[in-house]
Amino acid sequence: MRFLSLVAILLFVVCAQAQQKSNAAIQQQLKSLGSSQVEVHYDEASKVTKIKAVSDNFSDSDAKRAGVKAMNFAVGVIYPGSGLDRTPEQYMLSFWVMSGKPRFGEDHSFSAVLGAETVEFGMARYSFRARDGMEYLNFNLTREQLGRLAAHAQARFRLGKNDFTLDGSQSKLLSDLYAATQVK
Repeated sequence: MRFLSLVAILLFVVCAQAQQKSNAAIQQQLKSLGSSQVEVHYDEASKVTKIKAVSDNFSDSDAKRAGVKAMNFAVGVIYPGSGLDRTPEQYMLSFWVMSGKPRFGEDHSFSAVLGAETVEFGMARYSFRARDGMEYLNFNLTREQLGRLAAHAQARFRLGKNDFTLDGSQSKLLSDLYAATQVK
């Protein structure tokens, strides 16, 4: 009986470890996808990994229409250890807006137009940093929401009353992050 218990525990440990996707495997997958904008960083001191995907700026015409100098976004996930034990269910999405003055302070809602459908993401955790004229709009995304954004190459983001069209590199960034954080 004791032997069977030991075998069962050993099998559980082996199966649990087989399910983990190491940071090295994630980096290799990102490399094979040709992804240059998604970074994997393991902090030895805290024993925490951060995967961060930082987009190029939205087009100058979109920024000008919104009355801002430039805007991009970053999306990522933080997890304990040096590998994913399971597919993350929550991601962080942050818009970084070089505006000079608050443009989204009163209306910092976010939605995405995905084909004929509009998906509402709600209101941001918003802050404005006066010393450099930067606005930060932060959202939590579920994996399902990230997947929906990643699946629509022609998505439009709507912040407040302003539309920003994703370009090919921004769509690829979302798709690469989605794929790389999938644990089988």
